[in-house]
Amino acid sequence: MHEMSLMLEIIKIVSENARLHGFSKVDKIDVIVGDLSNVLPAALELAFFHFRKQGLGILDENTELDIIREPAKAKCQTCLVEFIPDYRLTLCPMCGLPNCLLISGETFRIESYEGSDEL
Repeated sequence: MHEMSLMLEIIKIVSENARLHGFSKVDKIDVIVGDLSNVLPAALELAFFHFRKQGLGILDENTELDIIREPAKAKCQTCLVEFIPDYRLTLCPMCGLPNCLLISGETFRIESYEGSDEL
């Protein structure tokens, strides 16, 4: 389950940045997960709960995780139809050509976090 290592890295990045800004704890972390990012939101959340319980970084038992889902979207460069793809490489459902550009759905990033200097 690579979501454990992904969440560990998210917590390290957020904790280091929060400390640089004078925060003593992180209250909330927002993460964008695209439908085609190869990251399972449920597994990412499970990893978060595991590390939160351990008090890793500057998380505490009240720290929240908000996973923002980014839907997959593609556009055919031939007939210009937009559609929801099942895979990164796909055929256009309208013209059947493999000339499609993925517009969204691959994102995996920390969108933001909230913290405070209260213990």
